Order: sequence, then C-alpha cells, then structure tokens
Amino acid sequence: MAGDSMRIAVIGGGPGGLYAAALLKRLGPGRDVTVWERNAPDDTFGFGVVLSDETLGGIEHADPVVHAALREEFVRWDTIDVVHRGRTETSGGHGFAALGRRRLLEILHERCRSLGVRLHFRTEAPPAERLAGDYDLVVAADGVHSATREAHADVFRPHLTTHRNRYIWLAADFAFDAFRFEIAETEYGVMQLHAYPFSTEASTVIVEMREEVWRAAGLDRCDADESTERCAKTFADALDGRPLRSNKSSWLTFTTVVNERWSHGSTVLIGDAAHTAHFSIGSGTKLAVEDALALAACVEEQPDLRTALDAYETERRPVVASTQRAAAASLRWFEELDTYLDQPPRRFAFNLLTRSRRVTHDNLRLRDPDFTGAVEEEFGCPPGTPPMFTPLRLRGLELRNRVVVSPMDMYSATDGVPGDFHLVHLGARALGGAGLVMTEMVCVSPEGRITPGCAGLYTDEQAAAWTRTADFVHRSAPGTAFGVQLGHSGRKGSTRLMWEGIDQPLDEGNWPLSAASPLPYVPGVSQVPEALDRSGLDAIREEFAAAARRAAHCGFDLLELHCAHGYLLSGFLSPLTNHRTDAYGGPLENRLRFPLDVFDAVREQWPADRPMTVRISATDWADGGTSAEDALAIARAFADHGADAIDVSTGQVVPDERPEYGRSYQTPFADRIRNTVGVPVIAVGAISSWDDVNSLLLAGRADLCALARPHLYDPHWTLHAAAEQDYRGPGAPWPPPYRAGSRTPPAGRTDAPKPRLTLN
Repeated sequence: MAGDSMRIAVIGGGPGGLYAAALLKRLGPGRDVTVWERNAPDDTFGFGVVLSDETLGGIEHADPVVHAALREEFVRWDTIDVVHRGRTETSGGHGFAALGRRRLLEILHERCRSLGVRLHFRTEAPPAERLAGDYDLVVAADGVHSATREAHADVFRPHLTTHRNRYIWLAADFAFDAFRFEIAETEYGVMQLHAYPFSTEASTVIVEMREEVWRAAGLDRCDADESTERCAKTFADALDGRPLRSNKSSWLTFTTVVNERWSHGSTVLIGDAAHTAHFSIGSGTKLAVEDALALAACVEEQPDLRTALDAYETERRPVVASTQRAAAASLRWFEELDTYLDQPPRRFAFNLLTRSRRVTHDNLRLRDPDFTGAVEEEFGCPPGTPPMFTPLRLRGLELRNRVVVSPMDMYSATDGVPGDFHLVHLGARALGGAGLVMTEMVCVSPEGRITPGCAGLYTDEQAAAWTRTADFVHRSAPGTAFGVQLGHSGRKGSTRLMWEGIDQPLDEGNWPLSAASPLPYVPGVSQVPEALDRSGLDAIREEFAAAARRAAHCGFDLLELHCAHGYLLSGFLSPLTNHRTDAYGGPLENRLRFPLDVFDAVREQWPADRPMTVRISATDWADGGTSAEDALAIARAFADHGADAIDVSTGQVVPDERPEYGRSYQTPFADRIRNTVGVPVIAVGAISSWDDVNSLLLAGRADLCALARPHLYDPHWTLHAAAEQDYRGPGAPWPPPYRAGSRTPPAGRTDAPKPRLTLN
C-alpha cells in the first residue's frame, strides 16, 4: 500500500493518535491525514510520561525527527526508593526516561504540522461510521471512554472491569531523585504514593488507596483543592513539606479494557480505546505509541487494508496480553498491599519491585547485586545459595530445597496397583534433585478412582507396590522426601483415561458415583452421583483413615489431602457443587465440616512427626463459586486443625470455568493465603523457570513451589537449575552415578577462527 493516496481520519489527539497520524503521513506523503481532538492543544489531564528504552528504540527507527526531539527533553534516572515504616530501601539499575505529557503533545503537534497532517482542536470528531463513508481508514484513538468502541460494541465486544482502588494524579514542583514508592499507615487505612520526576523541576505524584479507606478518610466529600491539600499533608515527609498541585484532577477508579476485536470494516482501535494497562507499570502511553507504530508499519507493508488491520491485530495482541497480565498482577498487589505490611523491610521492597513478575530475582540481581544480596541474607540463604536451595522444615521433616514435583495423574496403574512405570517415573524425578516428590492422587477406594488407570491405596498389594517405590527413593536419592496425595474422585469418577477422552464416561464397566449433591460434572454427559448419607460419609472417612495408615507403613514422608479440583472433598467446599440442606451444606462453616472430619481422621492415623498438607482450589473461576474470603477461611480452618502447609491450586471444579491463564497465574492466591492467614503455602500453576521460583520465594509469596509440566519435560529439572546457577551445595546434590553429567556437555564450536581462503 506504500505511496497510495489514502484518506485517513484519526479520532483523538493523544500521543497514540498523533503518532499514528505522523507515521502514516510520513510513510505515505500523498495521504490525506486529519486528526480531530475535542480539547484544546495544551489541555492534558496527566503530568509525566514514562517510556522504555525498547519503545524509544522503535521511535528512533520509525521517525528519527521525533526521537531527536524527545531525547532533548527526557530526564533519566535508574533508582527506586521504597519507603515503609520510616525506612528507605533503594534499588538501582532500573533505567527510566520521562518527560512532561504536555511537552510530548507539543512535539507530536509540531511533527504532524511539518508533515502536513491537519489538526482540528476543540472539535468533536464525526462518528466513526460517518467518517468511514468518506475516509479509507478511521483510527479510533479516543481513549478509555471510546465513543467509537461503544457505538460498535456488538462488533468489538468490549469487556470493561472496574477495580477497587481510588487514585488521583497530582504534581510536585520539584524533581524527586528516584522513582519513589511510599506507604502511609493512617488512622483510616493504608495509602500509597507513586512518584517520579518528568523534568528537572517537576514530578508526577499519584496517591492511591482502597475505596473503603478513601471513604473513611472523607476524601469522597472533598473537592480537588481539598484532596490535593490532604494528600500533601499525608505525605509531607516525602514532599519535604512542599505543596502538591492538581490539573483538573479527580479521584478515579481504574478500568481494564479488553476487546475481542480491534477492527470493524475500515475502523481500527488503538491505545486505551482497545486496551488499558494499570498505571503502576507505566505502560499506557507506551502501548499507544507502539500500537501506532505497528499499525503504520502494517498499512505500509500489506497489500490491502483488511490484511493490514488483521496483521496489526495479530502482531499486537500477544504483546498487549502479556502487558495486561503484568499490569493485572501489579494492580492486585497494590489492592492487597495491607497483607504485606509486616514483611521484613528488604523483603517488602523486593516484593514490591517484583510484583508484576516482569522484574525477577535474576534480572534484579544483575541490576543491583548488593540490594538483592541483602534480601537473600534477610531471607536466610546460606552464602552462595539461591533461595530455591534454602532448606525448609515442616514438623520433623527437613526439605533440602523448595522444589516440589507436583502430583500428576499418570493413569497407568492396574487395579489400583502402581507398577514399574510408577517406579521409573517417580524414581527418575527423585534422582532429579527436587526436595519433595509427590505421587499422583492416590485413591482411597475402587469407587474413588477417576479412571480405571488410577492408583490406589486400599489393598495390601497396592501398599506393597508403594513401599517398593518409597524404598527406591530413600535408598537411591537420599535426602529426597517422598509424599503421597490421598483423594476420592467424587462426581468426576468412572471416566476414560485422559488421552482417550478427558472427563468422558466409560463405555462400559462404570461404577457408581457419590458426591455432596446429585449433580453431574458435565450435565447430560456425566453420570449423576448419589448424594452421600450419614453411613456413606462415615464409610468414606474410614477409607481415608485406612489409606493413611497404609501410607505411614509404606514409608511416605508427607501426606497431602486432596480437597481441590472438584473431587469429592472439594465438592463439599464449593457452593457450586454442594447444594445440601443438612449440617454439611449451606454456609461455609457447614460445607467445611466433612472435609475437616476427614482431615482429623487422617491426621489421627498419620505419625505426629510427619507433616500433612491440604490442596485446595482457591477459586472456581466461575460466578457464585468459592470467593477470595472463602479461600482464606478454608485455609485457616485446615491450619487450625493441624495442616502444616496449604497447597494452593485453583479451578477444575465446574466445566464452565473461565481461568485467567498466564505465567504463574495461580500464585496470587497462594500469596494472599500465606500473607493473610500466616500458614506456609505451596504455590502451583504455570511456574516454569527457576528464576520464577527464586522470585516467588524471596518475595514471600510462597514457601514451596510445585512444578508439573517442567518435570515431565525434564526429570532432572532441579539439578539443571542448580547447574545453570553455578550452585553445587547440599540443596541439590548430584547422585554419584550422575556426577559426570553435572556440567553442560560441550557442543560443536561455532566461534572458531575461520580458515584463510584468500591472499591479502
């Protein structure tokens, strides 16, 4: 499409719209490009803008003129100060660049005019539908409250989520010397300050707090001037007594915008109209500018507009989704800030710095080794020991490292008896260095199996087979703990092997199912279970107790009770699956009764010096299911009954769940339980790198990390993690027969000097 004579309309004169207009005109000088902006040229409702080096590199490549102008204006700094309870922790090496939003707009105005873009200020743009009749391309950069998006909501299919913190944009007429986070514990609750310089004489200041704190402080009844004065007073130490100023500032709640589509005919959304990312990771302007760059490039590169818009969306969606996941993690961290207030100072600062999971232990160690080393020392890491290889004691069991091979159903037993496959599978993972290796869910009765291939612990033959595996682990991988997970399938039983049709009933040989309530897992497909009566409850409780007795004799070091994923005990806990009207249904206290009865019966049979954990689903990912407060109460109840740790998983309770998948996506639930209830937790859920493990542990979000798929990919994942970190200590000893492989094998050289083939 290069060199064409397109007519282009841009709705919205923010950074994204202006930059898109400039690039589209620069790449096609013959194009007719017009921008409509309803506000005056110098109207802006923020103060400073932060851009990353990556974004600046893209700007430099796409338009050196704009890049040169920006470079003249930027202020740069590389330190972050975290101030909490009178103590300042400083971390360096972060690298920020910022300038005033008004100056950014001026630069973009000047560039647009020099290229021949028409700019209409104080002018409402005609509706996109009308513009589309006169223009070849309509770029909707009309912000979070996009009228274009709303007018065509049936096509864009937007999802808007409003969050629970209140915040206000203000400014200080001096430059902070670092990006500053400060916590104020007031009589009304916790308030936090985010501040950074955007010129040599001014800084952006954002004050944020929970809605209930904002109301308790009376800020909901204050006008802009009163709010500004109150904020300055609250953070007087940070401001050194100086005032704050506003610019038509008001208290806001952040709205996350997600659209299923970004284009409709010749109209395309960019920036906040298409997506938003919480201000705490500073990505709003960055995303808008990068959208503009990608859109202009795709229009230039593709043969027609439809292909160009599809290419733009294909290119940008993964980047935006990744940024939104990081922003959501950061947003939730600040919403739950009060749960971290009692952390040691350096851990608190490390937790804050790694909240979005984009900054990790490894890259923070590169940025600021002194700060990271101090955090490691406070955590208790022996010298030269990564956090993941720091031991942990649960009752009489000391785990030599914090890595757990997560329970993974193998569906490879015969009549519940684990065979050679289990010996090799679990033995290999034990030799691979993990501190704790867990069995799959071991069923307490034939009727408690998920599939005919599930392992059990309800016969002496099964117990003998498990003893064989436990003996191998203890003999061949000394120091590795071996744990058993006991469970009952409930309404999810009598199904095919996973690879033959997950959750699909058997074609023949079905067995009767029992559950809290007579609700099939998949309506119209799954069997209808029988609701357990008093005698059924007693019988199943005794089956769990009998399995625990066998497990103790088998030599397992730890026992986990499976109360997650919609299996029997989980089915009692969730209001979506427990519709009982007796003493075991209704309020959470009643729904907890049978799982706690089973826990107590198992704990009574399990040796007192051996730890016992409980796996829970902390959310059902479905409306009306287990709430965040329910999850805390469930964890607290099991801890009060003697659970040594809570294994925090999520979902798989109902088939119509909508999980928010992503890297480490379940860890926030473990984090909240650990830092609210005060019980050790095992974090699970798409944890795949040793850097993530170290980061989660050092931030105090987890005590142990359980990994499943990484251990299927690499049985020696833990040993390889040690080798990659140059760690050779007692937390990850190589078995003597494998020591020769403890170094990375040499590969063919690709950097050898090339032979001379010509004469000079």
